[in-house]
Amino acid sequence: MKFLNTQFILSDKRHGWIDYDRGISIILVTYRHCFESLQNAGLDLSSHPWLEYFNVFFFGFRMPLFFIASGIFISGSISVKGISPYLSNRIKTILYPMVVWGFIQISLQLVFSNYTNSKGEVGWHTYLELFTNPRSTGQFWYLHALFLVGVIYAALKVFLKIDYKAQLFIGSMFYILCAIDNHYAFSYDLKLGFINDFLKYYLFFAIGDAISHWIMQEKTAILFSSKKLIIPLILSFLTIQYFFTEINMKEGNNYFVENQMPLFFLLVALVGCALSLAVSFSLKKRNSMKFLRVVGYNSVHIYCMQIIVMSASRQIFMKLMHISNPTILSIMVLGTGIIIPILIYQLGLRMNLWWLFTLKRPDEEIKLISEK
Repeated sequence: MKFLNTQFILSDKRHGWIDYDRGISIILVTYRHCFESLQNAGLDLSSHPWLEYFNVFFFGFRMPLFFIASGIFISGSISVKGISPYLSNRIKTILYPMVVWGFIQISLQLVFSNYTNSKGEVGWHTYLELFTNPRSTGQFWYLHALFLVGVIYAALKVFLKIDYKAQLFIGSMFYILCAIDNHYAFSYDLKLGFINDFLKYYLFFAIGDAISHWIMQEKTAILFSSKKLIIPLILSFLTIQYFFTEINMKEGNNYFVENQMPLFFLLVALVGCALSLAVSFSLKKRNSMKFLRVVGYNSVHIYCMQIIVMSASRQIFMKLMHISNPTILSIMVLGTGIIIPILIYQLGLRMNLWWLFTLKRPDEEIKLISEK
């Protein structure tokens, strides 16, 4: 599928492997949200157990991967542009779309409360909780945490001169703190869920910064795309994910390993991230499955809009088209949750509505589109 800004996305100016990596991650994230959407709508998924198994199997490493990917670029960005432009960019590309699309999603949930899965859970207070308790607003907790982690990490790095080794230690202490006292430092009942997310994911951001110089080297790309590494990673990944899935499904809680077995969760996350990077480098080397690069580039746009799009498409497919097969619905809702947000972003570029997605004007993309 070729979009209007495909030329820009596939250009050599970008690190193609990171877009592949983000593409893999956002597809897995979208599938989980798709599964939850169908499940919360009351659809009987028991006759298709593989749908739930797939949901749990790929659950453990998706979000850590986003934080590692973001951490990889912090040192390079600050060294070239300085901390002020870096912080400004975080506001324009992470905090701003969280606010815009968070408010849009909450408003739509209020207006269409009788038709959504959030009936009775969303009120005027939810707008404030986008900042104070983002977990309660749905997927926007990730952008909130990513912004907070990046800003504090950068401040410690620049103003206190704390290098990546010390940052790894700090991140490890945060991770341990998040695990103590029943494996959580604070209770969501106190409306401090964002502190838990900050403590948990700071370590993964620090890991990204720690490996940034090494992973940008040509020999690293060769290593990650070699069968000598990929085959052992695949075997390790399948074994670890099997036990991860079995434990979570036995306990009836997708978060059991993450909350009750933090060291095992760390292993799950790191092995999964390593395999995703290996696959990404391999795809970039072969220049294949280019659609994943497009999806990865649009990962934030997809993340912000996917709940809105999938809720609407689910209503159309189930109530208007009377489709009830869980497998067919999963494929159709997942597909719309990925493709429609990209098309909306494309339309926004063409109509000069790019400010709906970012405060950083995408001049190169607009120029390419205006020439077509």
